[in-house]
Amino acid sequence: MIRPLFILLASLLQHYGSEAESSHVGKFHLPSVKEQNGVQESHQEKVITVSGDGMVQSPDFPHTYPRNTAVVWRLVAPSNMRIQLTFDERFGLEDPEDGICKYDFVELEDVEDVAVVGRWCGSQSVPAGHTSTGSQVRIRFVSDEYFPSEPGFRVRYSLLPASPSEPEAPAGLPASLPGIEELSEAVAGLSTMEEVMKYLEPERWQLDMEELYKPTWHVLGKSFLHNKKARGADLNLLREEVQLYSCTPRNFSVSLREELRRTDAIFWPGCLLVKRCGGNCACCSHRCYDCQCVPTRVTKKYHEVLLLKHRSGGRGLQKSMTDVPLEHHEECSCVCKDDWD
Repeated sequence: MIRPLFILLASLLQHYGSEAESSHVGKFHLPSVKEQNGVQESHQEKVITVSGDGMVQSPDFPHTYPRNTAVVWRLVAPSNMRIQLTFDERFGLEDPEDGICKYDFVELEDVEDVAVVGRWCGSQSVPAGHTSTGSQVRIRFVSDEYFPSEPGFRVRYSLLPASPSEPEAPAGLPASLPGIEELSEAVAGLSTMEEVMKYLEPERWQLDMEELYKPTWHVLGKSFLHNKKARGADLNLLREEVQLYSCTPRNFSVSLREELRRTDAIFWPGCLLVKRCGGNCACCSHRCYDCQCVPTRVTKKYHEVLLLKHRSGGRGLQKSMTDVPLEHHEECSCVCKDDWD
């Protein structure tokens, strides 16, 4: 396979290469918070106030984009407007692997639905246009350290008035919404996806299953990497056993509705496992009275789940597969409470 060979060659080049090359491959950093021409930049994302037509694009478009890059734009329009997105015909990122965009990709998220609309890469076809369901959308561009491509992408955005028949979207439906809590409790007690679909639509559950997994015009990809440590000498093994009960990332179950603060939707499964810091700090190296376990490296991972929502106007349930972002702690450390505060 060409990618592993390229990785080996790239490693050799990185070892013997010039300082100029290594500086070119350096990680892209967003500047500290500032605002200019309606664009507010922070370490997390660039917030763009949409008042007319504009565009966002991969760095150096239409030429080869840099490696090791992560850029996020959040487009914010007035509450009574929607954002229309159109991709430039010139589109090309690193090709997918096994049909999944794992390495370089551009991703579109509808902020109101907390749902990934699509993730795209390669150069076979230009992504279709999209109109936001609310007044905000998020565009995310990621490239790894291999195979930068060209021309990258460009997305043009413009404003559209919300449909007159479209109900004003509430910030969050109350938890007492009739049917939501009862339905959530019933769905939580089911063991398989088939049982969920049979419970919701006894007459057409098989058709619904086919619709959920039918290939669509976008490709969603998830990649979860887990590094495994090799067993060392007995002393290393003893230390690793202690670490199991010390301050380390470990599995915790979280409720999606509570984690995402969504009272207007039901997720199945309703709980997922995440890595969060836990354990004690009995072996804390700091000389302080109160040593606490805190995360020192946090990442966001996407998990595909079934989303159930009431359609507007009481027209039944909307069922869809969606990606939900959850925070994972990858590294933890014991620190003095006074220092952390």
